Amino acid sequence: MPSEQPEQSPPLPRAELRGASRVLDALERAGNKLPDPAVLFVLLAAVVVVLSAALATLQFSEIDPRTKQPLVVHSQLSGKAITEFLSTMVQTFTGFPPLGVVLVALLGVGIAERSGFINAGLKKVLAVTPRVLLTPMLILVAIASHTAADAGYVLVIPLGGVIFQAAGRHPLAGIAAAFAGVSGGFSANFIPSSLDPLLQGLTQAGASILDPKRTVNPLCNWFFCSASCLVIVAVGWYITDRVIEPRVARTPVDAAPEAEQRMTAALTPREARALWLALASMAAGVALLVAASAPASSPLRAPSGQLTVSGAPLMSAIVPLIFLFFLVPGLVYGYAAGAFTSHRDVIDGMSKTMSTMAYYLVMAFFAAQFIYLFNRSNLGALLALKGAAGLQALALPSAVTIVGVILLTALTNILIGSASAKWALLAPILVPMLMSLGISPELTQAAYRIGDSTTNIISPLMVYFPLVVVFCQKYVKGTGIGTLVALMVPYSVSFLVAWTLFLLAYWQLGLPLGLDAPYVYP
Repeated sequence: MPSEQPEQSPPLPRAELRGASRVLDALERAGNKLPDPAVLFVLLAAVVVVLSAALATLQFSEIDPRTKQPLVVHSQLSGKAITEFLSTMVQTFTGFPPLGVVLVALLGVGIAERSGFINAGLKKVLAVTPRVLLTPMLILVAIASHTAADAGYVLVIPLGGVIFQAAGRHPLAGIAAAFAGVSGGFSANFIPSSLDPLLQGLTQAGASILDPKRTVNPLCNWFFCSASCLVIVAVGWYITDRVIEPRVARTPVDAAPEAEQRMTAALTPREARALWLALASMAAGVALLVAASAPASSPLRAPSGQLTVSGAPLMSAIVPLIFLFFLVPGLVYGYAAGAFTSHRDVIDGMSKTMSTMAYYLVMAFFAAQFIYLFNRSNLGALLALKGAAGLQALALPSAVTIVGVILLTALTNILIGSASAKWALLAPILVPMLMSLGISPELTQAAYRIGDSTTNIISPLMVYFPLVVVFCQKYVKGTGIGTLVALMVPYSVSFLVAWTLFLLAYWQLGLPLGLDAPYVYP
């Protein structure tokens, strides 16, 4: 809360950090001078349309690994392209991947928040968590959320702001820390997720170009990704407490006094009893899910019998499960604590939650149209293939090449957010290229995962970026693209440098990357 912030914040950064703070201030001012995000997506779409029309007349030598044919840029100014764009505009918006995830999950989370369940639970968590460990705990939870697909974006990131505000710290710092863990450290996870077999399949296909008998284990990066959690938590902890929080300490929070009082007031006996009842209902839901998924014949399992592979029914049901796991305890708490007295209170709570998403819906519409045009034009694929060809032409030493792969991926990631889409383009080039240099496919994939993670948090084109802006505006109404980018640049740069050095040191020590994962080929 603003009145407590100067006393509660960590010390101001040392003198050598103040120059960086001035750079971030300039970046924030410049970024916030950009048009509104919705208008920015319109302008970028116009650029894509014009550029695609100009480049469609040229022939390129790069082979598109998806079609095995020379890459072609498709003009979005042709009559056919315009007709297709207009005829699919509604489906493009309604099928925008983050849209359904956000709205469905927030219906349940909104009830849990409106009833007071989340606030009560956080008070209990803060009562047993030392303040000094609040930041690393939040980042670690954000990292663990990767297992539940994109749940971290709609669940952990907004809770980061709530947790920090409840602790008397600046909510923007909490949102930044959670965003860094969820998205900047995306491939750092000690729990295998659906991303592992997804990338492995593309790596396997790339390796088979040079060696058809070469196999890649889906958990070939598991040990390295698990150890990477320590790097992300440590670096994120330092950046949050020593750089970001002192920076935002001077930013006033636009929060109503009564809302602040609800965050700090002690639980009444009735609220405490309601909390235990709500937690019991949540535990019962978890137990029911475990019992339903445990049998080998469970319908929640994939045909292979696995629960966490891409396409498994359990993974497809993650968002509805989040809806239920917050809706049920939210209802239990609301009725037990007296926050809800009839079903109308519940519907009103859902309606108020949806009303906060109005601005996001506008941004999502234009973002969806831009991403459609960008993907259809093939401009992103052209840039990725040009970069990979340039890296191959340099013929650098192995360690430098690995760093080059990380940097190439990080730059490409700013334009192409999907991990699988980027790797589908890059794996058929980079994996066999590095195999010819004696570098294993597993090491190449590990390098890719670093670059694929670290620049997510500074790309306004990342599909969840507008949503995080909306989360920030809940506390600081003047938050814009520049504000969020300036908050996340220290994380992005620090993660990129520290994680790259960690991989090089890990490689030098010969520590195992994962299961059946050598460093060299053959």
